[in-house]
Amino acid sequence: MEFIFFAFVKTATLAKIWVLKDKLINWGLFTILSLIWGSSFILMKEGMTSLTPYQVASLRILSAGLVLIPFAYKALKEVPKNKLFLVILSGLLGSFIPAYLFCIAETKIDSSLAGILNALTPLFTIIIGVTFFQLQAGIQKIIGVLIGFAGLCLLIAPTGNISMQHFSYTLLVLLATLFYGINVNMVGRHMQGVGSLNIASLAFVFLVIPCIIILYVTGYFALPLSHKEVWIATLASAVLGIMGTAVASILFYMLVKRAGTLFASMVTYGIPFIAVLWGVWGGELVTMRQIGCLGIILAGVYLVNRK
Repeated sequence: MEFIFFAFVKTATLAKIWVLKDKLINWGLFTILSLIWGSSFILMKEGMTSLTPYQVASLRILSAGLVLIPFAYKALKEVPKNKLFLVILSGLLGSFIPAYLFCIAETKIDSSLAGILNALTPLFTIIIGVTFFQLQAGIQKIIGVLIGFAGLCLLIAPTGNISMQHFSYTLLVLLATLFYGINVNMVGRHMQGVGSLNIASLAFVFLVIPCIIILYVTGYFALPLSHKEVWIATLASAVLGIMGTAVASILFYMLVKRAGTLFASMVTYGIPFIAVLWGVWGGELVTMRQIGCLGIILAGVYLVNRK
């Protein structure tokens, strides 16, 4: 009996250690994703010190596509032919167009503000889902959307030091988050049987050639690429693509499989705080009004995601 008792205690202890280890891995992935995606906004700003917004966005998507080339051949064989158009459309709506919108917006607004506005993605996902994809939303989700929208209105409401020109650039970020919402609903509705890595690899590899064309047209290859300022900006854009797009996508899919979609969606809470910290470190002005509006927006996002 004593042997059985100690065996039981040992088994229970090992089980607790395994559960704890599993949770630590999940939180580790969560933290890494928050750091990577939260840092993407300051990397855009760094890239645009010597490059144009179009060049930074093109280098970002190009770098992600080059990294994912090894997965593209297998994906091409596994993705159904009738889904290829949707995969390409997903790449355009979920990555290509938003990359340019964010970079153009950050020529006039701070990276920290762009990070805060990015937190509206789950709210737009619900709005688009209910409006166009027959998504059922209870009263709690509707209240969450309204609270998030109130925070948005307070955040972008004109003040004495914000011109209408800058206000219009915040709308570019909102348009990008709208495209994110459309893409999430489209993938969830029409590509359930298609692997996430297959979608990402095919979508980004398809975008390699358009990015090279844009870089050529905008004169990137004629720049003095050996100059320190240019190659540092290029490096920042490449890191943005490799880490912030390709690697982060794979880690996010891992987190979804390990911890579920609800826990994975909570990354939305970590991203804007990292973006704000980078903005403060980079000398950007972050006001208490922005922090308060961030809290309101995240409260709405919480209600939208809460079961």
